[in-house]
Amino acid sequence: MASERDGRTITATEAAEPPPIGALLAFVAMLPIAAGAVYLWIGTEAEAFLTVNLTLFWGAAILTFLAGVRRGVSFRQPGGPTLMQLATMLWLYGLGFVAIVETVWAYTLTATALELVGYLSLAVLDPVAAKNGEAPLFFASLRPVQMAIPIVALPVLGYYVWQSPLFG
Repeated sequence: MASERDGRTITATEAAEPPPIGALLAFVAMLPIAAGAVYLWIGTEAEAFLTVNLTLFWGAAILTFLAGVRRGVSFRQPGGPTLMQLATMLWLYGLGFVAIVETVWAYTLTATALELVGYLSLAVLDPVAAKNGEAPLFFASLRPVQMAIPIVALPVLGYYVWQSPLFG
């Protein structure tokens, strides 16, 4: 047996569908974004400021987390990470970080737009990465459906921010 210094070969079979617990957790992570967007329309105006900020902070945190997921996946890439894996990780992290800064500075509409771009990017780029062997195969089926939640919820939140006198 070769020493680990010389490397090792790992043989694995990859499922095309996400593991059930993984899919559940993936969708649960999106629920606060949807809940925040809905609550803006049924909650009181006094609660809107906190709801918008917490929703945007959560959305940005998830984007930066998913940037880390992409980086973590790249560690198992034969030959090291690809340029696309690194670029996607930096893109997602940058969008999430700047969205946090914009939320803190009360540019909530800008933060909403940045997060929307990030989630749209994930819906498009993760299936491509999965087909190219740069991400788990199940990302091709999971990410478009998972990202549909923030892709629908963030414009709803953005419209509320745009029309609300609280954020003008």
